Amino acid sequence: MTKTILALIFISFSLHFLNAQPPTLKEVKVSGKVLDQETNQPLEYATITFYNIKEQKMTTGGITDANGNFSIPVEPGIYNITIEYLSYKAQTLSNKRIVRDENLGTFSLETDTESLEEVEIIAERTTVELKLDKKIYNVGKDLTVSGGTVSDVLDNIPSVSINSDGNVALRGNESVRILIDGKPSALVGLNSNDALKQLPAESIEKVEVITSPSARYESEGTAGIINIILRRSKLQGLNGAISANIGDPTQAGISGNINYRTGDVNFFNTTGYSYRETPGYWINNTRYKDTGNYLDENRQWTDISKGLTTNFGIEWYVNNSSSITTSIVYRKNDNEDRSITELLQYDADRLLIDETIRINPELNDNKTIQYAFNYSKNFKTSGHKLTFDFQYEDSDSDMNSTANENGIDVDKLSRIEDESNILLRSDYVLPIGENSQFEFGYRGDFNTTTTDYEVRLFDTMSGDFEIDTNLSNLFNFKNYINAVYAQYGTKINNISYLLGLRMENTQTTLDQPTSGDFEKKNYTGLFPTLNINYEFSEDESLTFGYNRRLRRPWSFFLNPFPSRSSLTNVFQGNPDLDPTYSDKFEIGYLNRLDKVTISTAIYYQHSNDLMRFISRDSGETVIVGGQEVPVIQRGPVNIGTQDELGFELNVSYSPIRKWRINTDINLNNEEVNGDFENLNFDSKNFNWSVRLNNKYTLPLKIDWQTNLRYRGPRKDAQNDSEGRFNMNLAFSKDLFKDNGSLAFNINNLFNSPNRKGISETPTFITDTEVQYRGPRSYNLSFTYRFNQKKKRERRGGNFEGGGPEIDL
Repeated sequence: MTKTILALIFISFSLHFLNAQPPTLKEVKVSGKVLDQETNQPLEYATITFYNIKEQKMTTGGITDANGNFSIPVEPGIYNITIEYLSYKAQTLSNKRIVRDENLGTFSLETDTESLEEVEIIAERTTVELKLDKKIYNVGKDLTVSGGTVSDVLDNIPSVSINSDGNVALRGNESVRILIDGKPSALVGLNSNDALKQLPAESIEKVEVITSPSARYESEGTAGIINIILRRSKLQGLNGAISANIGDPTQAGISGNINYRTGDVNFFNTTGYSYRETPGYWINNTRYKDTGNYLDENRQWTDISKGLTTNFGIEWYVNNSSSITTSIVYRKNDNEDRSITELLQYDADRLLIDETIRINPELNDNKTIQYAFNYSKNFKTSGHKLTFDFQYEDSDSDMNSTANENGIDVDKLSRIEDESNILLRSDYVLPIGENSQFEFGYRGDFNTTTTDYEVRLFDTMSGDFEIDTNLSNLFNFKNYINAVYAQYGTKINNISYLLGLRMENTQTTLDQPTSGDFEKKNYTGLFPTLNINYEFSEDESLTFGYNRRLRRPWSFFLNPFPSRSSLTNVFQGNPDLDPTYSDKFEIGYLNRLDKVTISTAIYYQHSNDLMRFISRDSGETVIVGGQEVPVIQRGPVNIGTQDELGFELNVSYSPIRKWRINTDINLNNEEVNGDFENLNFDSKNFNWSVRLNNKYTLPLKIDWQTNLRYRGPRKDAQNDSEGRFNMNLAFSKDLFKDNGSLAFNINNLFNSPNRKGISETPTFITDTEVQYRGPRSYNLSFTYRFNQKKKRERRGGNFEGGGPEIDL
């Protein structure tokens, strides 16, 4: 495995030497900076062109980086130099004599009001920017997510996947922190899986994948951070877009985003409503080793989801250097899970002993509201900035169900959960000289969650439902985090680095009035970070990153009372669970050739107190159909250490203008060493996945996109999962002078299950097949944009890369 990864890295790095060219000795460097005149913010991708007066032609040019800086090699001579940015008035330096290295100073471009009233720029294709500590995917015209949700978008981002349980994973690791606009958000709420399936894909502007977070970011998430940036316009006047979709299995939705800016005030709103019926199944066949008996549990369900999400806000540009943004988010999601479970009991000879039909309809009502305030102050020096954030969020979730076995009501469940979050954050950035900056800040996260879980069982003696005190539980959970950080970054010639240190104190309270248990935990951790970049050229670079992170157990993992979605397979939390700490090293390489972009990374991660979900015999039994059946318990435990060595390769190729190909490969070797309750969980496993995305423009300007994904088999001490193949197709046609788009897509073309595998313990062996995310589906969507146009990218290729920069 190690030899294979090193060989692939060697091949990628070799491209640098094959494409290296000797420097031109006669060239000098012309540098400068481009800013927005109104906001004093840097303009990234502004164009600088050099028109040679003697030769009467444009001879060279370049673009600005994320900080608005440019540095362009030119031959000595006399030039007309033009600085341009779309929707801004261009500036020109006429008859400028260039004879030596020269800094032209700062250019402040003025907004072109007439141009702004006409168009908003919407990227047509997905591109990638590479910074010191993250990759930024500007979400473009991805046909397979038209009419879809944020979950669909994330599932198409390299390195990101949605697993069989609907959880977001980064490089196969589910310990990933999801942020909206850089902060925890009510758009995610209590149940992030459901929330991400409600937020429309059209509301996303870009996705930041942060596998080596700097000290600025919270330390939560051993895999890293995914930051979803919502679309928001800064144009004068009214502009926006509206989308509607319909599909099978039954689904429909409508969403829109709108912006209105007049003078120094900008109003923005994103609203979406969706209705979905998602069928699924769970097949669980268990053989008990001590008796040889079998239990087959076959569950089928239809999850009916109705969700409304709206985000309204106001930006006020107080003056040229200060702005205030306030927003309110409201999300309401009603779910109805109609499930029927067939339990079949067999003896050792596979003779049927008993059959039970359990009908368990479950109603879930979720509501979240969030208030947010942001103040931003820009000082005279570019990049000198102070920000302050306050956020309050309240979420309520109510669940009720009545289970029926063979026509008789047997139990009633209810769960009332209330969660409140307060976020306080302040960051200060101080530029030092031309290429350096110092930054420090504070962050406070204060979470309080109350879960009231009640189980009522039918009492044949009284003929009524009685509370079961062994299963019912009131659980109060508090998690208070205070953090401070500082970091310093600079660029010296071709080398950039960002060095930081973060300190976080966590205070956790577990209060169970039902059982009388009360426990407090208090722990403080230091989290150093280091990111280094070396630029061979504007299109080629090498990066190194180190960071220390942790994964905290959240309330659901800590609540010791069992769930009741299945009588024989229960989930139970673990109040003794400790956080997982990880140290991660990563080396990345980027090379943009003429029609090919190559991005690779090799990474190593060591984790202590690894959290893993294990299955075991609970030692308890339950009566099903008059028969006594052992109860299998599944839950999280700390089992020891984990070492991961992985390699990731992303290649984009555009042979012609109308054809783009992108592939993403991830190889990962995992070794786990640990024990729990005298059981050994040592394992070695090689994981791999590959994704291929192909987009081609057919006659009549019909776009055709195919997305293929295969995840290789996975294995650990208890579980052996088969590989999974998935294929999506999509077609799209622009209408009404490119103001509208009609798209049709087919997801999961071959109706592949989300998970299929075997789990084995000393007392039982289970064969499982799950279809969680639904079978093959068809979706037709239409989008209409007003005062918006699509932007044709200047460079070819898909998932393009820019040079890494310090994120000033």
